Amino acid sequence: MHINWLSLALVDLDSIEAYIAQESLDAAVRVVLQVIESVELLQNQPNLGRIGRVDGTRELILTDTPYTVAYRVKNSSLEILRILHQSRQWPDEIPGK
Repeated sequence: MHINWLSLALVDLDSIEAYIAQESLDAAVRVVLQVIESVELLQNQPNLGRIGRVDGTRELILTDTPYTVAYRVKNSSLEILRILHQSRQWPDEIPGK
């Protein structure tokens, strides 16, 4: 299954890295790698995440981080829609959906 990172998800990932790097570059790298590795797991197990709050999406909770990956399975590809902090209010819609 092909992984397609939508632009908002990439912006989210860059923002997460920049924010964490203000305190610790090592921690920022660890979190970004965990996000990428977790998304790669979805290639073989696309239903690993729970049913999403936004219709047609799924959510992968990232263990030991405050982040959730919003994604959807579309045909034979996996679209990574957003990476959001769990304390934020979840959007009613996810652009690109």
